Amino acid sequence: MENWNSTLGSGFILVGLLSDSGSPELLRAIFSVLYILAVINNGLLLLVITMDVRLHVPMYLMIGQLSLMDLLYTTVVTPKALMEYPHRENRISFGGCALQMFLELLVGSAEDLLLAFMAYDRYVAICHPLKYTVFMSPRVCWLMVASSWIPGFLNALGYTIYTMHYPFCKSRKVRHLFCETFPLLKLACADTSIYELMVYAMGAALLIPPVVAIVASYTLILFTVFHMPSKEGRKKALLTCSSHLTVVVMYYGAGTVIYVLPSSFHNPKQDNIISAFYTAVTPVLNPLIYSLRNKEVMGALSRVLGKYIVQTHPTL
Repeated sequence: MENWNSTLGSGFILVGLLSDSGSPELLRAIFSVLYILAVINNGLLLLVITMDVRLHVPMYLMIGQLSLMDLLYTTVVTPKALMEYPHRENRISFGGCALQMFLELLVGSAEDLLLAFMAYDRYVAICHPLKYTVFMSPRVCWLMVASSWIPGFLNALGYTIYTMHYPFCKSRKVRHLFCETFPLLKLACADTSIYELMVYAMGAALLIPPVVAIVASYTLILFTVFHMPSKEGRKKALLTCSSHLTVVVMYYGAGTVIYVLPSSFHNPKQDNIISAFYTAVTPVLNPLIYSLRNKEVMGALSRVLGKYIVQTHPTL
């Protein structure tokens, strides 16, 4: 097939869920509502954690980082996806596609590592409470945050540069919600089989160690919890851990399907649905999971809102 010059104003056409749906108006409305909720929920949680000094502890610092990642992820993908319906063709430039891929991979890779560090934090808090301030000092906590973002940056940069260096064929339709590695490789005018195998191997290498660390952490946590003398202590520990495990299952479930399962298990519609869930639904659920059942967060929210009301309406 004839190559096209992607550097001279040409680009791709994203073919997402709205194109294949029988009710694009309804889907667009749902996506819009979910995006607004994701921005409000994550923005509010970030605000509360930043403003309330009682939440300036490692666990809430990491929850704040997770909210920041969710906010960035959904903002990178959802607004562009919503442009598809009114214009009928959701065009994206070559540079815009590369940037979207880089940011999506950066946030996804960083979250992969952050969830493992969050599991370690819960392990130390429950299994070694007397040594918590030593094992999870502010320096260690910020080092964990940096150890999530820096490898994520390098991983995203490598994938983006190598994927976008391929020559692409005349067809410009990327059958995906956003610019992703495998949908783009289907448009390449070169043999990408070795690179695809490498992507699967790297995906497994990136996902498996954090999963092993999380499973090990929670195995030790459960062993400790069931030996606690206090029933109230067991309940509180299990409640905290269940919130994190819910987020872990949602994240790694989607990641495993997209990056670990072979191409024979993939089809564009299925991948689009999974990506839509992770992009639009998960960022709404994560802050709710961590805040609605957490008395400390709800108390902090009440204090922050109360302080705001007093400052803006001093006569009330």
